[in-house]
Amino acid sequence: MNQMKISFTCFLIFIFHLSTFGFPLKAENRVAEKIQIDRNLFRPFSEAIHSIQYDMLGKDKGKSRVRMIDKNTLHVTLTFSLQETLRQDDWQLTVAPAFAPSFHWAPHLTPTDNHIIDQHVFRSPALIMADTEQVIVLIPDLNILQKDVPVRWYLDLNAETNTLSLGMSNSSVAEHVLFHREAGAEYPQGEIEIGFYLMRYTDEATLKNPFRKPLDFLWSRWGREFYKAGNPICGGLESYVKHTYNWAFDTWGKSVWQEFELNGKKVGAPTFIVNVTQSPNFPGEINEREFRSVWNQAWFSSLRSASGLYRYARRTGNSALLEKANLTKELALAFPQKNGFFPGLIAAEMHEVEIAGKKYNRSKGWNHFYWGNSNRNPYAWNPRESPFHILDMSWTALLMLRWYDELENDKRLLKYAENYANALLGIQYPNGFFPAWLDAHTMKPMQHLNDSPETSMSVTFLLKLYELTQKEEYKNAALKAMEAVIENVVPEGRWEDFETYWSCSRYGSDNLVGKKVARNNMYKQNNFSMFWTAEALLECYRATSNEKFLELGQRTLDELLMTQASWQPPYMYVNVLGGFGVLNADGEWNDSRQSLFAELILQYGKLLNKPEYTQRGFAALKAAFVMMYCPQNPQTKKQWEKVYPFFGPEDYGFTMENYGHGGRTSPEGEGMGEFTIYDWGNGAAAEAYNRILDKFGKIE
Repeated sequence: MNQMKISFTCFLIFIFHLSTFGFPLKAENRVAEKIQIDRNLFRPFSEAIHSIQYDMLGKDKGKSRVRMIDKNTLHVTLTFSLQETLRQDDWQLTVAPAFAPSFHWAPHLTPTDNHIIDQHVFRSPALIMADTEQVIVLIPDLNILQKDVPVRWYLDLNAETNTLSLGMSNSSVAEHVLFHREAGAEYPQGEIEIGFYLMRYTDEATLKNPFRKPLDFLWSRWGREFYKAGNPICGGLESYVKHTYNWAFDTWGKSVWQEFELNGKKVGAPTFIVNVTQSPNFPGEINEREFRSVWNQAWFSSLRSASGLYRYARRTGNSALLEKANLTKELALAFPQKNGFFPGLIAAEMHEVEIAGKKYNRSKGWNHFYWGNSNRNPYAWNPRESPFHILDMSWTALLMLRWYDELENDKRLLKYAENYANALLGIQYPNGFFPAWLDAHTMKPMQHLNDSPETSMSVTFLLKLYELTQKEEYKNAALKAMEAVIENVVPEGRWEDFETYWSCSRYGSDNLVGKKVARNNMYKQNNFSMFWTAEALLECYRATSNEKFLELGQRTLDELLMTQASWQPPYMYVNVLGGFGVLNADGEWNDSRQSLFAELILQYGKLLNKPEYTQRGFAALKAAFVMMYCPQNPQTKKQWEKVYPFFGPEDYGFTMENYGHGGRTSPEGEGMGEFTIYDWGNGAAAEAYNRILDKFGKIE
């Protein structure tokens, strides 16, 4: 079947497909329209674009407009004038490159032809293809999408057919979280508009870092203005921090704060998780969501939160809060070491109680405690049986070193961390990587993720220990590990870690580990390991002054920033600018990791003198407080009260870890969640604020 295609050498031809029901669309009744273009104006794109084709909307072939934004950027809009309401299941525009890309990037996975990248995950929406000579980027026109379009937009990238797509269709959420194209889209009478930007670059800097130009474009065109207008938060953050500590240690204190004795020593920390049934305003019985516990793990780190509490107490002269911070430090030091390695959590036994014929999950108390490890792993859901996780231990040991270096000279912290480091060096593989998990009984490495970017966390830890001790063996091991990640992970975007497959998004855990999704030529990715690697590369640069580490660090940081919200969609009912997603197969906005990422973004901004990074870093910090229930967040407060009308002043500070996790939001409160993890929510956000305030002097 012959098709007319757009030729940028002489003119542009847009091809229309007529189809009002069903998909894939039929190629019947095709109509071609020409747009006369000055060949000299569009000559650079003739080397990059083979064709652009799009479907009719009903019987309307639409009107197109193409204009040059700059020598690297085209802006294309299509307008359809419908005479009556139209039902059409799918509309799609397809761009076919004129070269064979070796690199592909999209914000979400589409493993089959029925999968699409729904607008729900348009945080920094772009499709990228590249080879060794050129990079092309497609970015949807967010000005149009901000008008609250009648049918949901989507993107798609098919590496197998070498096409980029922008479309409109209904969708459903499948797996956790992928999106399927669905029938039933309806367009009202009147004008329907859709558009996109098409970019092409051949310079060496963009070939090395294909993320920088799209990020700059998105921030300069949308993000900067939203930020200046007060999104995600307008005003200071001190009141949010006060809400956090009042919530944790006063109004919700009976449920949150845990204080007990271990080996005759008093210890304490906020519990891992609480839910809305533990609110003092909840009209029913308490039903604990998960086992009562305190974690020192890559997500939920009681020691990290305690360091923030320590900074706050020191700044405000609050001796009661300082005591609580020190009790949590004592708890971290009480975690027993086994040949240098140590567990990631302490938990209390749980049981069911029956009240008025209903069963509720409750704790037996800290007299019934046990040590364990994170159950987010490929081996065991029971924390008692879960293996030791190198990532968790390296993170906790790094936090001990930072406490020792920045807060107080408690030599027990240095000794504990160095004891672990010596054990860590003993299990480094000859190729430089560190194993991911150790069997809880034999302490031998297990089979998953033994060449993953989780190794980057150990790099940062060992370099910090080298800084404090000047022992060369720590630096040498760190640099060897970094080279392994640089060679085997960064170029292909193999951002696989524990969260990629063994948290809530289990898609691919049975058949994708270590493999790309063929249709997208991408791995299932998690931005957590991008963060660890960008941080490790920065520390390698600081330790060696080798520009290679800084260049790769910025590239990795920019890949991380592709998962940050660069605008405010109208279908998000809380502020989201600066907030982060998680995976290319999940639905979160405003995820709590943004509080962890914020300082690193600011550090790169300071080092590279880049205002965009500075704004993005502060936006990430502010976004960490957006999900808090309090008067300072009127939009969020309204959403919370639609879901939990019993919330009141005693609940100020309650903070869900993210928004829209299930792939959908609504004005009625869909996407708000029902729990707070202090160490991955309000406590983590407060820690980031206190740390950044201490290091940068002010929050802009």
